[in-house]
Amino acid sequence: MKLIERYILRRASLMFVATLVPLLGIVWVTQALASVNLVTDSGQSIFAFLKLATLIIPSVIPIILPFALVIGVSQTLTVMNSDSELTVLNSAGASRVTIIRPVMILAIAMSFVSFAVDNFAEPYSRVAVRKMIATAHADMLSAVVQENTFRKVADGLYVQVAERRNGGVLRGLFVADTRDPRFELVYYAREGAVDENSSALVMKDGEVHRKLPDGDVSIIKFDSYAFDLTDLTQSLGKSNIRAKDRDLFYLLNPDPKDPQFEKNPGAFTAELHRRFTEWLLPAVFGLIALVVSADARSHREARVHPMLTALLTALFVRWLSFYASNNAEESVYFIPIMYLIPIVTAALAIRFLGRNKSLDIPMTFGERLTDLRDRVLARFTRAGSTPTGGGQP
Repeated sequence: MKLIERYILRRASLMFVATLVPLLGIVWVTQALASVNLVTDSGQSIFAFLKLATLIIPSVIPIILPFALVIGVSQTLTVMNSDSELTVLNSAGASRVTIIRPVMILAIAMSFVSFAVDNFAEPYSRVAVRKMIATAHADMLSAVVQENTFRKVADGLYVQVAERRNGGVLRGLFVADTRDPRFELVYYAREGAVDENSSALVMKDGEVHRKLPDGDVSIIKFDSYAFDLTDLTQSLGKSNIRAKDRDLFYLLNPDPKDPQFEKNPGAFTAELHRRFTEWLLPAVFGLIALVVSADARSHREARVHPMLTALLTALFVRWLSFYASNNAEESVYFIPIMYLIPIVTAALAIRFLGRNKSLDIPMTFGERLTDLRDRVLARFTRAGSTPTGGGQP
C-alpha cells in the first residue's frame, strides 16, 4: 500500500471511530434507559443493570456501523478536498484508485465485522437479555414486597404493600385482580407473606370483595387465604426465543418442533436472508461515500454538502432494505429484492466511479426553499412595519 493510501486509510478510520463511538453511546443510553424500570422494579442490583445494558450493545452495532462509516468517509474526503489535497493528488497524476482502495479496505473490513456481530455476538446477547428479562419478571417476591407502591404485576393484576417487616412479613396488603372478565376481585389483608416453595401469596385476617358485571358485590372475610402465583410466575419466567435471537447455524437448519418456527416459519426464512444481505451494507455505503465525495471540486461550486448527500442516499437504501426484509416474512417475493438492493446499489456506484461521475442533490430544490423562506420573511417584515391605526383619511 502506498504512503498516500495509508494516510487516507488512517484518516478515514479515525473519523469513522470518532463518529461510531458517540452514535453508539447515544443509542446505547436510550436502549439502556428503557430497561431501568424493569431492573429497579424487580429489585435487581446496579450490576444487573450494567450487564443488561452491555448485552444491548451487539444489537445496535450492525445498525449504527454502516452510517458511521458513510459519515466518516464522506467527511474525511470532504475535508481533504477543502484542504486541496484531492486537487494535489489529481495534479500529480494519481488515479481515483488511490482514494478508492483504502476506503474500500476499511468498508469491506467493517462488512466482515458486521457479519460476525450480526450472526454470532448479537444472537448470544439477545438470548441473554431475554433470559434476564424473564427472570426479572418471574421474581414475584421482589415484585410484590415494595412498600407504598401500587404496582402492575401483570395485565389485570395490581398489588400494594404498606409495610415490609423482618422475616418476610408483609403488612397492609391490597390486591386487585381483574383478569377474569366475568367478575372483579379485590383482596384486603392485615398481613401476609410469600411462600417461595408453593409460589403463593398467603394472606391473613382479611376479606375478599367480589364484584359481578351486574354491579352486585359480595364480601367474604377470611382468617387465611392463599393467592396462587404459580401460573403467573411460570408464564413470566419463560423467555421466547425468536428468529432474530438464533445464530446462523440454527437458521440454516431450524428445529421443525420449535414453537416459534411452527407459529411463523416465514420469519426464520426472512431472518436468514437478512443475515446474508445486510452485512454488505458497510461496503455499499463506502461506495456511496466515494461516489459523492471522492472527486476534487472547486470551493466556488454550489452544491449540497457531500456528507448530507451521502447520508440521505444511505438512509434511502437502508429504508429499502428494512422494507424488503420486513415484508419477506409475509411474502417470499421480497426475498430476491433483499439481494437486489445492495447489488444494484453497488453496481450503480461502481459505474459512477468507473465513469468519473459524482452524485449530488440538485441545488435547485434547496434554492427554492431559500427563496420561499426569504419571501415569507419579507412579507412578515412588511406586515410588521405597516401602521395599524391613526392614519390620515
